Amino acid sequence: MTGHGASSGGADGGPARHVSLPQSAEAPHIPVLLDEVLAALKAGEPGVYLDGTFGAGGYTRALLDANPANRVLALDRDPTAIAGGQGLVAASGGRLILRETEFSGMEEAAEAAGLGLFDGIVLDIGVSSMQLDQALRGFSFRNDGPLDMRMSGQGESAADIVNHASETRLADIFYHYGEERLSRVIARAIVTDRKTAPFKTTRQLADMIARVIRTRPGDIHPATRSFQALRIAVNDELGELARALHAAERLLKPGGRLAVVSFHSLEDRIVKQFFAARSGRGGGSRYAPVQASTVSTFRIEGKWPVTAGDNELKRNPRARSAKLRCAIRTDAPVQSEEDAIFALTRLPDEKGWSRHKGGRR
Repeated sequence: MTGHGASSGGADGGPARHVSLPQSAEAPHIPVLLDEVLAALKAGEPGVYLDGTFGAGGYTRALLDANPANRVLALDRDPTAIAGGQGLVAASGGRLILRETEFSGMEEAAEAAGLGLFDGIVLDIGVSSMQLDQALRGFSFRNDGPLDMRMSGQGESAADIVNHASETRLADIFYHYGEERLSRVIARAIVTDRKTAPFKTTRQLADMIARVIRTRPGDIHPATRSFQALRIAVNDELGELARALHAAERLLKPGGRLAVVSFHSLEDRIVKQFFAARSGRGGGSRYAPVQASTVSTFRIEGKWPVTAGDNELKRNPRARSAKLRCAIRTDAPVQSEEDAIFALTRLPDEKGWSRHKGGRR
């Protein structure tokens, strides 16, 4: 789970020792590409690792189990995840530090924990299964709940955006963050309907979108892309990712590894282009060119991305869209932040519809 707007906090432990770490009785979250992530990070070798998206603790627990000398700093901006992880902190014998913060705040969290550079960093981008399955969080329309979607529980909610954003901003959010080609149709219908009654629940919004967007049998629910887009906008997920990638560059020691699991093309494009630029390969498009760094701060070994195999897909259908990319930190000095990477995270300005097609009028 990505993070936004939370304060630091958490629990520390004492000296390192190997213990049998508890498993969740409910097992609410299955870590995606777990074996591949551990292999990419070379987690069997003793080291200090950072899990930027703790969630239910799947990656963290596996990192601690991979070697009795491993230590982990784990982050999450969701206070429910932090509360749920205290048992693992207590059982870790001081090898786990858990902090409540967005993962773009990893440098401040590492400094507060008294840690220096890391041997490996893992980021699992997007919403977790726990959040999707909790109707009161408002991330999914499978079960009716408040139209919220805030990972930290703070700041502007999805309902705030839907009920108060301009028609142009709504269309841009749906088009750029959800890749919804009928974004203008949906935005116009929202603005019309909210004049009568504000949108308060996930089902209310999903039903409205289903009313104005025609689908064929076998298509995904017509609200799927719009809900993804709102979640990304509410939590600034793409901006968080871009800031975290640059922060990881500053926190990894030479030879340290950065592994990123993404779940849709918007996230994967940012990761791919960051690694391309930082490894001297360039990247981007004619609209957002990314210049290759004159000094490579990362190198790429092997063929990426890695995706889930048949066995994992049978166990965990949510892994079907997951992509893992990994790069290795060189000993080159940290470079300045890449503006073109941040350009991939932003909406166009609100000057009308000319920047995208956005569906029929």
